[in-house]
Amino acid sequence: MQTVLNKFDLTGQTALITGAAGLLGREHAAALLEVGATVVLTDVSEVSLNTAKSLLSVLAPLDRIVTRVMDVSQPASVNAVAEQMVSEGRHIRILVNNAAIDPKVVGGLGIQESSRLENFALDQWNLQISVGLTGAFLCSQVFGTAMAQSGGGVILNIASDLSVFSPDQRIYRKAGVTEDQQPVKPVTYSVIKAGLVGLTKYLSTYWADRGVRTNALSPGGVFNGQGDEFVKRLSALIPLGRMAQVDEYRSAVQFLCSDASSYLNGQNIVMDGGRSTW
Repeated sequence: MQTVLNKFDLTGQTALITGAAGLLGREHAAALLEVGATVVLTDVSEVSLNTAKSLLSVLAPLDRIVTRVMDVSQPASVNAVAEQMVSEGRHIRILVNNAAIDPKVVGGLGIQESSRLENFALDQWNLQISVGLTGAFLCSQVFGTAMAQSGGGVILNIASDLSVFSPDQRIYRKAGVTEDQQPVKPVTYSVIKAGLVGLTKYLSTYWADRGVRTNALSPGGVFNGQGDEFVKRLSALIPLGRMAQVDEYRSAVQFLCSDASSYLNGQNIVMDGGRSTW
């Protein structure tokens, strides 16, 4: 008998994760390994990929953890990996678009505060969008097309709670810094994450009749050793009163990538401790 728990089982399925060597990328991989999937970790750094594979090896045999260097912003790189998968007999049924450049707010590093909209450089705008948004488009175009031609699959776009509200720039403020030099969360982050939600909705209808579902997951802030003052400020904006632990999104990824969510399509699941409800 098919139970709800059985629907989470991804044994025999292959998932490709972009930006897989990063903090949340590894967690997404861990989530899918836990429920039986084979994972293809992709990122721009072979060294970082090898580290990620080593860390994940405690969860699954090494033959279920594949690494490939891939630059999501370059069509030739994405196509090359797709061709490798085909030549190896690997059929990607799950695509997790996770790759992004997450600009850290530090402040005080130069004559001008480059994070501010007034000073934000066009080359940084282009670079960050090419990875975080164009990369998701290219990977969806290549791997989603293959899914649609071969029985279906799942695309999961990793957005952010900042896809549904604006950054509260007060949490980044630095004491003793003039207003025109105060660091901020750059405009690119919000634009990219909101764009991923738009891409999700578009894709969810485009291949629905071919068995391809697309959803987005919008995590809130993850605790990763940030300073006490920042953590205090951000936690005060969250009804649960704290940031997320790094592994608290695993169950959502398992749900969204498996048949447990078989009737969920085109949605943005905001998982932020309730911050977006205030």
